[in-house]
Amino acid sequence: MSNALALETKNLTKTYPGFTLDHINLELPSGCIMGLIGENGAGKSTTIRLLLDLAKRDNGEIRVLGETLTTENRKLKEQIGVVMDECNFPECMKLKEIGRMMKLCYETWDQRRFEGLKRQFGLPEEKCVKDFSRGMKMKLSIAAALSHDSRLLILDEATSGLDPVVRDEILDIFLDFIQDEGHSIFISSHILSDLEKICDYITFLHEGRVVFSEEKSGLLEKYVIVKCSAQELSCLEPEAVIGVRRNSFGAEALVLRERVPGGYVQDPASIEDIMLYHVKHGGEKL
Repeated sequence: MSNALALETKNLTKTYPGFTLDHINLELPSGCIMGLIGENGAGKSTTIRLLLDLAKRDNGEIRVLGETLTTENRKLKEQIGVVMDECNFPECMKLKEIGRMMKLCYETWDQRRFEGLKRQFGLPEEKCVKDFSRGMKMKLSIAAALSHDSRLLILDEATSGLDPVVRDEILDIFLDFIQDEGHSIFISSHILSDLEKICDYITFLHEGRVVFSEEKSGLLEKYVIVKCSAQELSCLEPEAVIGVRRNSFGAEALVLRERVPGGYVQDPASIEDIMLYHVKHGGEKL
């Protein structure tokens, strides 16, 4: 992995009535994929809007591909491919018309690349966008995002609402994209199993703050799910326990792996487990 950063934020802050995105710091190395997770209202969409210069930050700095992001930096923006949760092309358009339109939008538009991706994704030439399935619309958005010299993809819920087969196809596209170490992906998703498959880093937002932003492999190694009786639970170090879910048989707890004594039943913790125990079950400690 390269030491260069594809994306970096320092103390990124934005306040709306009733909500503050509070001093967000994250670093995405080039050649990697970072997943952004968090419950609804945690600040994921606000973060992405700031990264895309669609909202004005109150404080902090954003650097993309080694350069400070500014509204005027058009050349830098050409290197950012964007896929949102909905296809934003006019529904009456066909692929040929979309290619012509995108050529007017991007100086770096590569029609040959777009044609190749259309064939690879099996997109129908003669249908209007309104007649595309949701999966085809997402593939169209991705094809467009990859056809203008993109080095960083920013994706907001790009796989939501898709069936498992199409999601798997799209994840393979993302993995193929980052085979070039100069390419990177920042992706927000509620489908945590998808992120667990492809991400190198996970950033978890809760109530506008970063709970953690870490390498996925280290994160999964850091925690375990301990299944035990109430008495065994009381013997664990309180500061090692992230959250507890009690049941009629005893309890399950998310615990720092290195602080679990011998003899306890331990299961691996998924990204979803880690998020839920921090948020939903984190209020109940020892």
